[in-house]
Amino acid sequence: MNSSKPIVRKSSNSSVDRIYERLKQMAMNYKFRPGEPLNEVELAASFGVSRTPLREVLNRLVAEGLLDFVPRRGFSCRALDTKMIFDLYEVRCGLEMMSAKLATERATDAEVSTLVTLWKTASQKFGELSPLECAQCDERFHEQIATLSRNAELLHSLQAINARAHYLRLISMEKVHYRHNTCDEHQLILKAIQKRNVEAAVNCMSAHVSLRQEQLVEVIKEGIARLYMT
Repeated sequence: MNSSKPIVRKSSNSSVDRIYERLKQMAMNYKFRPGEPLNEVELAASFGVSRTPLREVLNRLVAEGLLDFVPRRGFSCRALDTKMIFDLYEVRCGLEMMSAKLATERATDAEVSTLVTLWKTASQKFGELSPLECAQCDERFHEQIATLSRNAELLHSLQAINARAHYLRLISMEKVHYRHNTCDEHQLILKAIQKRNVEAAVNCMSAHVSLRQEQLVEVIKEGIARLYMT
């Protein structure tokens, strides 16, 4: 009688998650040239996996708007399209305004106080952080407000948009005046939320995101120059 135990294969979920996180960061930061087909064989070899889990990740990133897929051409990094970016920021503005409204109405005093303290600490060292750290800090601020809205779908949607807009946010945070404006505008948003002034919170958030839209033209030009002219 064979008493050997059956071989139990480990789930491939850990490998898929690992590949997903790395490829997502690469796509968010345009580590692939826009429009250039991705070499699946080389990618699979670099991650030490077969093409099956790689394909699973690539399809997931397509669904999230971080990659493109064209039949018979395969997967490629998305283009930095001006119209798409403006559309994205219009949607972001709506989400952020709703986020501010609901957070002002639903967050507890303790939660608001915690967010105020967190941002005060972050803003004090904002000028010393790297552009990447500033971008991540800014994303967290907006996502924390969305968390306080008690609306999981709103938070999920905002996180998806932040991922697609990350590259431009990163370029923006290289500019000192942009960092200063971000800090000042975040303070105004927090003051309105603290006072439970829904109208002021929504208006401050709208002004904050709309100002980013006005600056988008300059940032998009810089992004295109880096991606297509170097």
